[in-house]
Amino acid sequence: MNQNQDSIILDGKALAKKIQTELQTKIADLQPKIGRPPGLAVLMVGDNPASAVYVRNKAKACNRIGMASLGKHLPENITQEALAAEISALNEDDNVDGILIQLPLPKHLDAVSLLHQIRPDKDADGLHPLNLGKLVRSEFGLRSCTPAGVMKLLAEYNIPLQGKKAVVVGRSILVGKPLALMLLEKNATVTIAHSKTQNLAQVCQEADILVAAVGKPETITASMVKSGAVVIDVGINRITDQEGNSRLVGDVDFDSVSAVASYITPVPGGVGPMTVAMLLSNTYWSYCQKFNF
Repeated sequence: MNQNQDSIILDGKALAKKIQTELQTKIADLQPKIGRPPGLAVLMVGDNPASAVYVRNKAKACNRIGMASLGKHLPENITQEALAAEISALNEDDNVDGILIQLPLPKHLDAVSLLHQIRPDKDADGLHPLNLGKLVRSEFGLRSCTPAGVMKLLAEYNIPLQGKKAVVVGRSILVGKPLALMLLEKNATVTIAHSKTQNLAQVCQEADILVAAVGKPETITASMVKSGAVVIDVGINRITDQEGNSRLVGDVDFDSVSAVASYITPVPGGVGPMTVAMLLSNTYWSYCQKFNF
């Protein structure tokens, strides 16, 4: 590929809108038969500004497609026991099909044990050990939203995965590990790289599909990317310049890498909207499973 040729943008915003329109039609069709819309409950603790934006966006998306938004905003000083009780009540609520705990939680709370308390069939974020186990076994189940959104985006643009070398930079349980398994499921040859990887640039240069999920601004530069590679940027980082102006950037140096890659996701407007779309899809899937549709 010509070094000066700009890459094709993988438009997550447009695909997310398409998915939400499809869900809106399906919900309008099913709701009269079931007697209620699907319900998503997002639990937010405290007043983290970034979390507040995400929660607001999820509520708006629910309203757009006819899904009930049943979330709660809980105080910063809530105890582990009180939050567990909230989860337990949602587990038993017949109007709730999906439950999501907005991360990060305040430091005094144990997020892992709280995530484990969400009923697996209501685990809208696909992070319960049972659902992760189903992913390992390639069985049907709820899938982690961000990795599932990445896979949906790759499929929408007919990007071949079978036999391709995929490198995932980042090994979190939220993105890196489940995405590696999903790529493996599609017969890609997968490498997981991380902070302790030796010769990271060289490892990245071998990738046909390169995924950056490290949470550090513009870590992946053009020199680390093979010409013609597909580059997926999962990172969302807010940076502030010397004048005090802030903007969102990814884990990829977009300007330089877009001159080398064949396809690339922008930030914002790439993977972020797909995460919300898959959260809604997961909740709808749980809703259908409950009523055998």
